[in-house]
Amino acid sequence: MTSELLQQVRVIDPVTGTDQTADILIADSVIKAVEPQISSFPTDTQLRNCQGLVLGPGLVDLYSHSGEPGFEERETLASLVSAAAAGGFTRLSILPDTMPPVDNLAGLALLQQKGLGTRKNSSSLTPHSLPEVYFWGALTVGIQGQQMTELAELAAASGIVGFADGQPLGNLALLRRILEYLKPLGKPVALWACDRTLVGNGAIREGAQSLRLGLPGNPAIAESTALAAILELVATIGTPVHFMRVSTSRGVELIAEAKARGLPITASTSWMHLLLDTRAISSYKTSLHLEPPLGNSCDLEALQQGMRSGILDAIAIDHTPYTYEEKTVAFAEAPPGAIGLELALPLLWHNLVETGVWSALELWRCLSTHPANCLRQIPSVIANGKPAELTLFDPQQLWTVERQTLHSLADNTPWLGQKISGRVLQTWR
Repeated sequence: MTSELLQQVRVIDPVTGTDQTADILIADSVIKAVEPQISSFPTDTQLRNCQGLVLGPGLVDLYSHSGEPGFEERETLASLVSAAAAGGFTRLSILPDTMPPVDNLAGLALLQQKGLGTRKNSSSLTPHSLPEVYFWGALTVGIQGQQMTELAELAAASGIVGFADGQPLGNLALLRRILEYLKPLGKPVALWACDRTLVGNGAIREGAQSLRLGLPGNPAIAESTALAAILELVATIGTPVHFMRVSTSRGVELIAEAKARGLPITASTSWMHLLLDTRAISSYKTSLHLEPPLGNSCDLEALQQGMRSGILDAIAIDHTPYTYEEKTVAFAEAPPGAIGLELALPLLWHNLVETGVWSALELWRCLSTHPANCLRQIPSVIANGKPAELTLFDPQQLWTVERQTLHSLADNTPWLGQKISGRVLQTWR
């Protein structure tokens, strides 16, 4: 039996609502003891002084993108999993927009086979344990997405965590049929509320800053009108829905009103929308071209408050890798998206926890237990006899975000070249 003792580590457990300093004894991937001080342990136990470090349940990512198969130059499954592990994630959910997409059993089998190969060749990831990888099945098939996939067939397959296209579904008649069909299958369905006809060629949230920067605006109503329509479908049909990428203050209001009415919904926003608003785009860095776009200052405040109050349930990473060549174009022409698996925890901790905007428990809850709940999974808990699904984090460790220091193949992030504080030291799974 191999065992290790983490001494005087700050233990954050959102399930029990505790934030305390304690000793943790781990043996054979099981938590054996959580006590203020542990003096009795096996003779071969590895002792580790963890003063100043933070230990919490493993982080859970609701949705991110893999380049492989189809776009391996952006990201391989191996590099994606490695980046997730280095960022503290013990569960990773991948959207179906690969090539081929996960819209049939053959596409799923291909991804699972590649994922298995990644696990077999993962010895270099120590001390990080590999995250458990799940796949979202596609809701629709075809270029225009005008036909349902074989939802029941995919739902019965191992490894399918739920259904999501990762793109807006504008055909409400089709969406109605999908929600009716999915209701008895018991799988999560994630939808992005966005009206593409209202977005047009918008590249930045519409407002004073878009005019100042001379960039085409994406109006907030592109989100709110689509969100209102989907909420009406949910109210009528009753199928539980998770709303991805909520990005506007009006979106937060609509979610709050729907929850007050008792609709079976959950919602998430991406980590970057909790840190930045349109003012950051004055740099014209193409890694700030996101979809949905960064909000105005009122949106940023509403998202932060909505997440803290529980109107929004979880923080998603929405890791979207692109090559240097793809992003080295004019801002509005760059493909939208940025990486984040290795950056989210340190930057959220530094900007929200250390500044007192959120408590450590609030942040960890939104990155671990609540995403697991949205996926209808059992959250990890730090208690005697429980599996050791854990993340050890040093909030004070300084490092520079560079190509050489990232596990991801992509480096499309506005923090490239900057020194940041906070790094994950180890994960257990």
